[in-house]
Amino acid sequence: MLRWQPPLDDVAFLLGPWLRAGDDWKRIPRFATLDSDTAEAVLAEAGRFCAEVLAPLNAVGDVQGCRLVDGRVRTPDGFAQAYRRYVADGWPALARDPAWGGQGLPALLELAFTEMQAGANHAWTMYPGLLAGAVACLQAHASPDVQARFLPPLVGGEWLATMCLTEPQAGSDLSLLRTRAVPAADGSVRVTGAKVFISGGSQDLTPNIVHLVLARLPDAPPGTRGISLFVVPDVLEDGSRNGVFVDGLEHKMGLHGSATTALRFEGAVGWRVGEAHRGLPAMFVMMNAARLHAAMQGVAHAARASELAHAYAHQRRQMRAEPRMEPEQPADPIAAHPPIRHLLRCLRGWSEQMRAAGYWLGHLIDLHEHAPDADERRRAGMLVELLTPVAKAHFTECGHLLANRALQAFGGYGYVREYGIEQVVRDSRIAMIYEGSNEIQALDLLQRKLLADDGARLAVFCGECERVAAAAEAAGQSGPAAALRRLRRRLWSAFERVRAAAASDVSAPARVADSFLRATGQVLLAYACVRTVAVAGGSAGADAVERRERASWMLGELRLEFNAQLARLRATL
Repeated sequence: MLRWQPPLDDVAFLLGPWLRAGDDWKRIPRFATLDSDTAEAVLAEAGRFCAEVLAPLNAVGDVQGCRLVDGRVRTPDGFAQAYRRYVADGWPALARDPAWGGQGLPALLELAFTEMQAGANHAWTMYPGLLAGAVACLQAHASPDVQARFLPPLVGGEWLATMCLTEPQAGSDLSLLRTRAVPAADGSVRVTGAKVFISGGSQDLTPNIVHLVLARLPDAPPGTRGISLFVVPDVLEDGSRNGVFVDGLEHKMGLHGSATTALRFEGAVGWRVGEAHRGLPAMFVMMNAARLHAAMQGVAHAARASELAHAYAHQRRQMRAEPRMEPEQPADPIAAHPPIRHLLRCLRGWSEQMRAAGYWLGHLIDLHEHAPDADERRRAGMLVELLTPVAKAHFTECGHLLANRALQAFGGYGYVREYGIEQVVRDSRIAMIYEGSNEIQALDLLQRKLLADDGARLAVFCGECERVAAAAEAAGQSGPAAALRRLRRRLWSAFERVRAAAASDVSAPARVADSFLRATGQVLLAYACVRTVAVAGGSAGADAVERRERASWMLGELRLEFNAQLARLRATL
């Protein structure tokens, strides 16, 4: 199986000429001493950790899976040792607030590291995957006492966290949630109920696990307005075990090395996070972070599938790519055959532009939180709100579909374990479901974001597309610039069509939400293509020329996909 390697060439291109992240960091006091060279060095070390520590355990975890022993989960061989190395190297604190022991580096670097981890070993990555969201949630909503109790060990990675939303009868519809929290005299609560599909609900990597649990107080009103959020540790401060029990370990299609459990809370001691009956807004801080991480998992799956297919297609020889007169000539690598050549180009083009768009989204998070100008923070925040559901849904769907297409290049060998691609296909499928299914993301985009603000966020995105189109035109790339402008105009027209339909048919937005999200995702990737063309157009090196050619080709593919989604949207309306 091809050894996983970090995408360091792309890291240098995206942090440098594509984003010019170093220029923005200089304007931000928190990042003023950070430059692109230092950031690249950090990610090079992150890539080395993933390649040397995580990647060798990927197949091990898939084969061994997790075991339930005496009510506790045992992770695959090497997972606990890898986590100890992760903590010792300081990775959990990478982008955390220095006030709580973090390193204070940009969220962009953490998002890039997330992609690397998922590409090297997605199952292992699930264990620390919720740390960033848990810390952000507690920082934003927990009381000073709860923060002091839980933030330091979470920031340092001494403890891990889970997100406990789903119940057997309450998946996407949290209004059906039944878990109860009864206040105690000392200000704590006692939580009782059942939660399912809890990633890392039990594991042997850390001595304690912090569960963020949605539950109802006794005076809670019905529906989602009666939900509160609580922090419930596995182990209490006196060393005794809390009332948290593992009822089962799921046996899944993929991610075998990641423990997915059913948890039972029986009078478990916990503390409220945020206001009573206002648990969902607090939990969504954690959920949004998890959705961005899921988006980068989609990028990782697409990139890994591309790498595996390229390596196999260049060493596997079958037939001749073109007829020849000499019968004694050997067969060509299948990479030379037009159908496979097209497939490889597609895999590389999509994964490159998904990564570029993901890095941009990570950089927007930093600008939203830290830019010195208030209007810049506001606009960056509007883009993050708009593009988070788009990236989560579109990138995870593309990651799975591209992995599935890549398997075809292997023929029958792709269907067996030793070549690795079948694991990528299996592991990638869940990302379309968890952290809010992709259908939920589509409804969130169209109903809660665009129709709710009458297109204000979309207008900001269209303005950003116009800015990049102008830059491409100035770089002599008038064709790509015109293509992006046309896509931007047609996306806005599609929104106006949906808005008009919603005025007389309240179900219209829900019917077309999937198509609209995909269309928006294709414009996002087209934006990345045109920005790549504009940046690479100023360089004459072979790498820049190849990047520009791939991005230009990819833009044509996206236009075809976009047209198909708009046709589906019109037919559905």
